[in-house]
Amino acid sequence: MNAGPEKNYRIGLLLDLYGALLTDRQREMMDLYYNDDLSLSEVSEECGITRQGVRDALLKGEEQLCFFEERLRLLEKQQKNERTIREIESGLDALPAEEADKAALLMRIRSLL
Repeated sequence: MNAGPEKNYRIGLLLDLYGALLTDRQREMMDLYYNDDLSLSEVSEECGITRQGVRDALLKGEEQLCFFEERLRLLEKQQKNERTIREIESGLDALPAEEADKAALLMRIRSLL
C-alpha cells in the first residue's frame, strides 16, 4: 500500500466525499490509514484483523471510492468550482472597489457554487 502522497491525498478527498457510502468497518480502516496516517500493522492491531485483511479492505475501499467518483464526479466538480472561485478572486483584485464590497460579493459567489 506504499502509495505516493498525491494518491493518498486524492483518496483522502474521495473518502471525505463518499466515505458514508462505504461500510462502517471499511470507512474506519480507511480513515485510520489515510487520515490518521497509521501503518497497515497499526490499523490491523486497532481493528483486530490481519495486516492482509486491512490491505484487502483498503484496496476494495479505494476501488469503490474511484467507482463513485467515475459515476458522480463530485470531486471533479468541487475542484472546478474551487478553480472558478480563484479566478473570480483574481478578477476582483483587479477591480477598483472597496474591500468590504469585494468580500461581500465573493461570499455571495461562493454561496452560489
